[in-house]
This record gives sequence, C-alpha cells and structure tokens, in this order.
Amino acid sequence: MCGIIAYSGAQQALPILLNGLKQLEYRGYDSAGICINHRKRLKIARSAGKLAALEGILPDAMKGQCGIGHTRWATHGAPTEQNAHPHTDAAGSLALVHNGIIENTDQLRALLVEKDIEFRSETDTELLAHLLSLLMTEQQLNLVDAVRQMAAQLVGTYGIAVTSVAAPDEIVLARNGSPVIIGIGENEMLAASDKAALSRYTRDIVHLDDGEIALLTPQGFEVTTLDATVKTKPTTKLTGPIESYEKDGHPHFLYKEIVDQPETVSRTIGGRLDHQFNTAKLGGLNLEPRELLGVKRIKILGCGSALYAGMAGAQMIESLSRVPADAEAAAEFRYRNPVIERDTIYIVVSQSGETFDTLAATREIQRKGGFVLGIVNSVGSTIAREVNGGIYMHAGPEVSVASTKAYTSMLMVFKLFALMLGRTRDISPQRGAVLLESIQGMPDKINEVLTLESRIAEIAGQYCGVQSAFFVGRTTAWPVALEGAQKLKEISYIHAEAYPASELKHGPLALVTEQTPCIVIVPDDELLAKSIGTIEEIRARNAPVIVITDAQDPRINTLATHVINTPPTETLLQGVVSGVALQLFAYHSAVALGRDVDQPRNLAKSVTVE
Repeated sequence: MCGIIAYSGAQQALPILLNGLKQLEYRGYDSAGICINHRKRLKIARSAGKLAALEGILPDAMKGQCGIGHTRWATHGAPTEQNAHPHTDAAGSLALVHNGIIENTDQLRALLVEKDIEFRSETDTELLAHLLSLLMTEQQLNLVDAVRQMAAQLVGTYGIAVTSVAAPDEIVLARNGSPVIIGIGENEMLAASDKAALSRYTRDIVHLDDGEIALLTPQGFEVTTLDATVKTKPTTKLTGPIESYEKDGHPHFLYKEIVDQPETVSRTIGGRLDHQFNTAKLGGLNLEPRELLGVKRIKILGCGSALYAGMAGAQMIESLSRVPADAEAAAEFRYRNPVIERDTIYIVVSQSGETFDTLAATREIQRKGGFVLGIVNSVGSTIAREVNGGIYMHAGPEVSVASTKAYTSMLMVFKLFALMLGRTRDISPQRGAVLLESIQGMPDKINEVLTLESRIAEIAGQYCGVQSAFFVGRTTAWPVALEGAQKLKEISYIHAEAYPASELKHGPLALVTEQTPCIVIVPDDELLAKSIGTIEEIRARNAPVIVITDAQDPRINTLATHVINTPPTETLLQGVVSGVALQLFAYHSAVALGRDVDQPRNLAKSVTVE
C-alpha cells in the first residue's frame, strides 16, 4: 500500500522523485504528491488520481535538490487532493509523508484542538505534521529530536519521511511496522518504502527496523533509536536487474510475470535438488535432521494467495511426511489467542516479506516461544530478518498487484520442504528420486501450459460477460480452485467463488444455472471417477463446464463444455500447471473486459497496514 520516496543530494530532486513514484505505482494508490525543499521554502504539488494527473499540474519552476514524494492509498479520508500527501504544518515550515495507520488519532486531534490548530484534511497524517511543528516551536527541538518525541506518542503503524525549511538538505525518517529503506549514493542519499524505487540510483541499501529514526543528508546518514542510542546498521546489496521492474515489451506486468514462470521456477529449485540422497537442500532453515524428527505438527500462516499456497503446501507436507499440517489466515490466527506448541513448526508465507498481519502473527508466535520459518520473496524484508529460519523463493520482483509467479514459487518451495521432511521421516530413496524428477521437470510442464494460451483466451472471451463463476476442486485441487477464483475476481471483477467438490450438494448447487460457468480442476488421481461425477452433477443443471485436467478419460470430453488438457503431472504438483492455466484464464478475461490488469481497483500489492 502507499509509497514513499525521498532524496537529498547534488541532483535535481524532482525527476528522481517522479521516477521513484512511478516504480511504486504497482503497490496501488489513488492520489500522489511531491514536496521540494528549496531556499527555505517548501514547493508542494498534489493530485487525486494517477501520477499522470500530478505531472500535469507540476509547476515549471519546481527546482531543488531535496524533497519527498508519496503515493497514497486512502484510509483516513477520501482520495482527494486535500487528503493527498505531503501534509504540512500551519506555517508551511515542514512537510511530511506517511505510510500506515495511526490509531490514537482522537487523542492527538484533541490535543491539537486545544492549541487552536485548524485542520485542512481528514487524514491522520496531517496531525503528525502539526504535532511535529508544536514540538519544534514549544520545546525548541531540532527535527530529529522532534520526530523522536512524536514517535513516542504514536500508537499504530508508520513509515515517515519529513523535511523542514530549518534544515533544507535534511530528511528525517521513522519506522514502526511499515517498511522504510535507505539508499546510499555518492554525495546523495535516498529513501523509499520499497527497494523498487531505489534500483536505478543505488545498489547499497539499509533497512530501518521498528523504533528507529534516521537522519539523511547528502553526505550520509545516522540511525538512532527512540532513546537516542546511535545504531550501526549493516549495508546490504540490492539484487536483481533494473529491467526486472520493466515490462520488456509485454502488454502488462501480469502477463510478463505469467510467461516468466518457467524461468522463475528454475531459480526457485536451482541448487536445491540433492540427487545423492534424493532429497532437497534447504540451508536456511536452521534445523538439524534430529530436530525435524521431533516435529509433531506444521502450522502455515499467510494472507490471500499466500494462504492458498499454504493450504496446498499443508497437503504436500502431510502426504509426504505424515506430519499433520494445516493452513490458516494469519490475521485471524493472532486474534484467537492460539495455543503455541514447542514441537510445532510455524511457517509464515509472504511475497513481500512485509505483510502486516503475517508479521504480527510471527511476532506473537515468537513472543510465546514458538519456532517460525519464513517463505518470502523479498531479500532483506522484515519477515525475512525476524524469523528463526527460512527459504527465499527467488522469484524475482513481482510488480503486478495480483500474484502469479510468486504464488507458483511458493508451491515449489512447499514441495521442496515436504520432500526434505518426508525423506527425513517416511519416504524411501526410490520414492524420493521419482519426486525429484517431477520437481525438476516443472519448468518444461509450465512451458507446455503456456502453449495453450490461445485456446484459454478464446474460452475466457466467451464467458467474460457473466456475473458469476464457480471454481471446483477435490482434495489437492481445492486450494487451486480457491486461487483460481481469487485471480478472476481480483483482476476481472467477475464474482467468483470456490468450493470443494464434495460441498456442492450442501448449498452451492442452488446457484448453478445456465449462466454460471463452472471451472472444474480434475487431477488424474485416484479420485478421478468422483471428479467426473461432479462434472455430471453440474451438467445436469445445464451450466457450462470448463475442465482443466491432465487426465485422458474420454468421459470428460463427452461431458464438459470445454476441456483444457494440461501435461501429465505428479498429483501434488498438478496444482502448479493447472494454476498457470487459471492465471491465463483470469488475465484474458480481464483484458477482454478492459480492466486495469496490473492495478485492480481497491487493491494494493503489499498490505502493510491492518
């Protein structure tokens, strides 16, 4: 959600800020703004809507070498120019941008009302600008100390960047629960909420942790804590080519990320297949084989697509290792006062590594003494730094809001983990060799699915005008159905629901009509006959049936309205290939409807607030 960019250095700030905001567009936003600090004056431009609207109102003389920018996703107040960031104090002496949600706004507002402050927006962020100004004037504090005092009074999440006319080349940052990254250049410093905004200007970055404040000047930076203790922060290298954040000639980032999946899966499994012992090598777990033998349960936590990948992963783990495993929504888990067990491994899954609910669940488990593994894509992210051990997906930057390649890589990581745990506990070397072969063959299988694109696009075009669609799957296909429905509704806005095939008789059949296409995922497994029975059940209601299957049973072709034949695949990985087919189906449905495929309405890429 929301994006921050900041710059102080020898170059003109405006082009750098604008480019940084463009790199943050994928996160989702509904207004934007920029402030340039120059010659003891703050020059501010803000606009509702996309960056093009902001660029259209920028004054010609917006010169200066220090500034901050922001893309806002509305929380407190509607997406209007008045509510867009940056916000200033009454005197226009400082400007502030903020990601997150301040929860004690009523108390802060009451305090400011007593000081006769008049508000110009509906936001919680404006309160912070006024509060900072009061601290600086009434207590004669410099900007860093004022931010420190203010942070001690805040309840909620925040990533903050602020600049003041009193120090025209300084930017002060603060973080609690919302990511802030410093970029180190030569005689220039940058900051952003996402490393994508920094990739063109530096490869050296520093992650702020919660409760830390940073002062940036063109010459460098200093990080301190809320009690003014100076912190020495490690510098990490920004990995991946700049081109990863470009479309490379594709019509959308989403399409690029779908067709990239043979390569991204190759990266995910690369160097992790142990053919000597027919198992997987996952060096970052910080768990010895003896400790794995003592595991009694696996609990997987995630949100959205990460949750659905976790559900599939739980089935893989349970099937191959015979360790009970299940998946649960991270946001719900921490609020139900869960029992934390010492012989349970908790796995948290997040593409960004910054998902607020998943991070909060991680901290709650650790507070109670639990051992947490992370599956994340973003190197150096907060979850990656805070878990007890983990696995990077290596899927590369995922720009489109809807997850595709990261979701697929999550499935592959779970398969690797399930194989490793299974070989430790239950699986023979011979069975391990067969599973290794199936994992190694996945990039080629995905390539085969991509060759079906024209047929999938044709089918999607026939049904993109419907009001609702059902996705149905049995056992291993059930999480795939959930993810397929998620993709369709989030990018095409077609209402879609997913059900286990066995649940159709228990209510959903009442909604199945001739106008309700049903997408049925049918693996070639021991339940094939039952899956065919599900198709018959739906066709008896005259509903169109689109079957995605690797089975060659002639009854499917007889019964189904359309059949998409995916390559034969080991059952526990069939969800990978059918998942790619469903991604193409959702993509072409959305394109046919003229949707904003990369930035669906009301959604953000990284959900860093509750």
